[in-house]
Amino acid sequence: MRTSIATVCVSGNLREKLEATAAAGFSAVEIFENDLIAFPGSPADVRRICADLGLSIITCQPFRDFEGMPPERRQRTFDRAERKFDLLAELGSDLLFVCSSLSPEALGGIDRLAADFAELGQRAAQRKMRVGYEALSWARHIDDYRDAWEIVRRANHPAVGAVLDTFHILSRGLDLSVIRSMPKDRIFLVQVADAPKLQMDYLSWSRHWRCLPGQGDFDLAGFMDALLTTGYDGDLSLEIFNDRFRAGSARSVALDGHRSLIWLLDESSRRSGHLVPRATPMPPPAPVSGVEFIEFAVYEGDRPGFEALLTALGFAKTGIHRSKDVSLWRQGAIRIVVNSDTDGFAHSYQITHGTSVCALALKVPDAAATIARAAALLDVPHSGPVGEGELDIPALRGLGGSLLYFVDDGSALKDWSSVDFVPVDAQVEGAGLTSVDHVSQTMQYEEMLTWLLFYTSLFEARKTPSQAVLDPGGVVQSQVIESGVSDARGLRLVLNGSQSHRTLSARFVTDFFGSGVQHIALASDDIRRSVARMTAAGVRMLAIPENYYDDLQARSDLSESEIAELKALNILYDRDAGAQFWQAYTATLDGGFFFEIVQRSGYQGYGAPNAGIRLAAQARSQ
Repeated sequence: MRTSIATVCVSGNLREKLEATAAAGFSAVEIFENDLIAFPGSPADVRRICADLGLSIITCQPFRDFEGMPPERRQRTFDRAERKFDLLAELGSDLLFVCSSLSPEALGGIDRLAADFAELGQRAAQRKMRVGYEALSWARHIDDYRDAWEIVRRANHPAVGAVLDTFHILSRGLDLSVIRSMPKDRIFLVQVADAPKLQMDYLSWSRHWRCLPGQGDFDLAGFMDALLTTGYDGDLSLEIFNDRFRAGSARSVALDGHRSLIWLLDESSRRSGHLVPRATPMPPPAPVSGVEFIEFAVYEGDRPGFEALLTALGFAKTGIHRSKDVSLWRQGAIRIVVNSDTDGFAHSYQITHGTSVCALALKVPDAAATIARAAALLDVPHSGPVGEGELDIPALRGLGGSLLYFVDDGSALKDWSSVDFVPVDAQVEGAGLTSVDHVSQTMQYEEMLTWLLFYTSLFEARKTPSQAVLDPGGVVQSQVIESGVSDARGLRLVLNGSQSHRTLSARFVTDFFGSGVQHIALASDDIRRSVARMTAAGVRMLAIPENYYDDLQARSDLSESEIAELKALNILYDRDAGAQFWQAYTATLDGGFFFEIVQRSGYQGYGAPNAGIRLAAQARSQ
């Protein structure tokens, strides 16, 4: 299938939209009527611009309020159609896109509407053009694709076909079986959009909440399976109305759009077993079995204090890099790399963001295959200088310009720590931390859908429903992505963003000069022992207000002694269907970063009921 995008999806003037579309790798485009009307040139000029950019024009849409007009208005609609045919000829397009009528004057009746399209098809054929009919989910009479298809079928003209739009079909929860019986040569265009499941009128939902495939909740897999059954190999075009997209970078949104369609075609091929024309060959998405290491870029002057914190948290220095000012710290299955080298990527990252997490290394079944999949999905690879005898660990550019490294057990990468680091014999009493539980990344609100797509298209992963968390300065949207999660390992990512400039998340992005890792949660099998050990070693924990524990006593079945122990250690608690969760936080470091310590007992969440308490405590401490 040829991938396309409608100009309504991206911001800017028409030329900027077209340039962004071409730069993202699309070969075709739908011109939205308003973009053309506002363009200070002729349709022929637009055609030349598109030709120079290597773009074909599928259509200029929409053509509104055509079918079902009363006799006194009917000729007028055909006159309008003829002018639209003239416009399409100037643009070099052969498809008149007709959406079902909203006009209060429009009359119903399948046969009446079919007769209108039969005549329109004859006129189109005389010009060697086609007519595509789409059912709008909020139209006056035809709001179901099955009725639109029946009109096309009864029109019985080869120049009249159907336009299928996933939003209008899936938002209404319509049965997809009719699609399977449609002849592929009568489907003239397929438009794709995802969306979160919301309870609102179809028009508002469509105009503000559409998103790219993989970013919402629609059953696009079911739709694509039905479509592929027909053998359809025509245009697959994005039509996204979204306030965030219109406020964002045209090039970024267009690139995300192309990535989403590449992912959708690959995913559809794997799930359905159908051969998808023009699908990009790539390895399958991989589960992440764990966070192999976390790399901090640390300013040399901050290093003594940072290493003292690691020691107090129970980490031991176990390795010195063979050629760089880099050290390796371990506790349980947790590995932290401290990079104070004055050359290379980490140094440039530290100059911009201060002492911070500059990279995550993830363990996958096949690192080379993961990189190959990333390249097919238009992700950006990274390569840096590699010293003699050192490993070249494959990497991608990630959130905020940070890196994602990939290691596996099937290659030399499994020995990265022994190859790149000289062992150090360290005798440090640990604090009982066992593994990385989850990583929290904070970003601009407008970026959240981009990074959601990045992770879910690259990995075998699932996303949990988005949640709104109350911060004293506003609302923070939180989205969790999980891959390969077991009791203790796997990848859990929490994406946070806020439209308010006064929330802790927003202040982090401002102070950090961009998006990045704001906190890392480390797992313990005995959080009381871990926090007591850390506190005794000098770690400052976030102070939780006394009222929280009074309320906890009233709403839980914990004993007074248990609550007193949690209160003394500033540990938060949650319970869900018998599963239990404990969490505590270190004080916030300069730059806004902090550690979280957690203990799970069958609990799968992230302590959402406690999030507002934690945010209020952090706001007060700052």
